[in-house]
Amino acid sequence: MIGSTRSDSGEVPLNLRRLGLEDRIELISLDPGSASQVRAAVERFRPDELYMLSAQSSVGASLADPDETFRANAVACQGVLEAVRAFPETRAFFAGSSECFGDTASPANCDTPLRPMSPYAVTKAFAFWQVATYRELYDLHVCTGVLFSHESPLRRQGFVTPKIISAALRIAGGSSERLTLGPVGSLRDWGWAPEYVEAMHLMLQSEVADDFIIATGRSVSLEYFVEQSFSVLGLDWRDHVDIAAESARPSDVARSLADIAKTRDKLGWSARTDVDGVVERLIECATKGDA
Repeated sequence: MIGSTRSDSGEVPLNLRRLGLEDRIELISLDPGSASQVRAAVERFRPDELYMLSAQSSVGASLADPDETFRANAVACQGVLEAVRAFPETRAFFAGSSECFGDTASPANCDTPLRPMSPYAVTKAFAFWQVATYRELYDLHVCTGVLFSHESPLRRQGFVTPKIISAALRIAGGSSERLTLGPVGSLRDWGWAPEYVEAMHLMLQSEVADDFIIATGRSVSLEYFVEQSFSVLGLDWRDHVDIAAESARPSDVARSLADIAKTRDKLGWSARTDVDGVVERLIECATKGDA
């Protein structure tokens, strides 16, 4: 397997070491935003399958730096598509995002109109349509998996879910701190990231390339996620959490709902772990110190 990293230091990324994969992946230094570097890598290795997972994935960061978000997400996607057009024997998966739908009044599928509400979501909407356009224009086996929220112990601490889990564990361990969060009424569909990778792989095994929703089909509020995180540890979240309504972002999606029927029926894939299992696994992994 070949993997890319923006770093040219030769150091193995921490998450690869945590997963025990450092000896199974040949790392190359590559800037995903450089079309020439991407094309050179595809020409050199001629991969059967390419997984475009690189992105600037923070909505908040996209508000602070929309230019870099566009380069990291939209420009990089375009470069990969051009490389695959030059070497069409390569099948390519692109990681999409539920954020491109904006607020969903009913469960979203791949035919649901896109209504992005942040620079991040706009770049993912561009990538979704550009992948579909290249697939039709040039008969390429390229596809987008529209990923709803997915968790693992590898998620960076800047995101809200690891913030909740780590604070709950510290409080359960005796800390007197209080956890401050923004509004907790938004609905999200949380799944287990390792299972979502299985869906990605299945998409590239399909004879006909197509786009699919990758989600559990169950959406709950952030309040529910918080409640479960503390409850698993024998705590009542209301005794330890403060809500700061002024922390809400104007671009926050209130409802993120997924229609998984096509994925289940055509790929034969369904998530095995919903939000309850996700919370339990995150706490178990953090307690054991596992990746």
